[in-house]
Amino acid sequence: MTGRSRKPAVRGPALQGLVSVPVEDQTVLSLSVTEIRTGGAHQPRRRAQEANLETLASSISERGILQPLLVRSTPSGYELVAGERRLRAAVLAGLTQVPVLVRELNDHEALEAALIENLQREGLEIIDEVDSTLSLVANRLAIPRAAARDRLLEHLRRPELSDGLPELEALFHQLGRGSWQSFTKNKLRILNWPEAVLTAMRDRGLPYTIAGIIAAAPADHQSALLTFALKPATKLEVRAEAQRLNPPKVQGIDRQMSVQLAKRLSSERWLASLGKEDQRALEAWLKKMPDRVRQALQKQPT
Repeated sequence: MTGRSRKPAVRGPALQGLVSVPVEDQTVLSLSVTEIRTGGAHQPRRRAQEANLETLASSISERGILQPLLVRSTPSGYELVAGERRLRAAVLAGLTQVPVLVRELNDHEALEAALIENLQREGLEIIDEVDSTLSLVANRLAIPRAAARDRLLEHLRRPELSDGLPELEALFHQLGRGSWQSFTKNKLRILNWPEAVLTAMRDRGLPYTIAGIIAAAPADHQSALLTFALKPATKLEVRAEAQRLNPPKVQGIDRQMSVQLAKRLSSERWLASLGKEDQRALEAWLKKMPDRVRQALQKQPT
């Protein structure tokens, strides 16, 4: 059964922009948790965020829910727009009623509210930040995500472009997470990483620092490194495995190649097989060797 109560609603400044009347003048309803439908098409999250859920549930048990959930009314009942973790923590804490704000929101507005709520979470992973921000840009400009990414990159390359720029400036100012230029330069680039790495970040919680090591490795080592990292392994362990798979080169020459070269040059049969032109070329090449290498070769074995 639905009841009514009046409580102050604590909201982030970005999310307040979706509420047409002052927050303190809104009526906060108390809804049964069974009345709230989750998993709407506008929800941006792909996987449940379990981190600190028990801590949040403990806090809710002691202090209650300080920020009401945002829901919208649909023909099939109330649908959650923002506050999924609070709702799940409330259920974990044993609450049967939760405070909500009911707003009339279309799909476009509901998606924006959900994305902003996601961006306001503490401890947000960078892949979630990039995905949510890019989806928010696409939603605000009413273009596909791929087009939104191209638009940001194009604005960065050609600052004189004005198409959609006022909306971008207003959006990032509203979010309070830095400029769109900083986001495009420093964070959007991770979407260039291999798709398997991005999928592991989104669906398996692969940390950004480890994902960066895998993305920087040679393409033929990335699959093995990803499997190794998801065991799971620490950043130091993944870096050590990357170095094992791709050992450093000596003075720009692969170690295996250096060993093979030494064997060839010490083989009288191989040297005798060279034609006169190849012998002259080899002699000229040996004259160009570094002095330190020449001195080492001239030392008599003991």
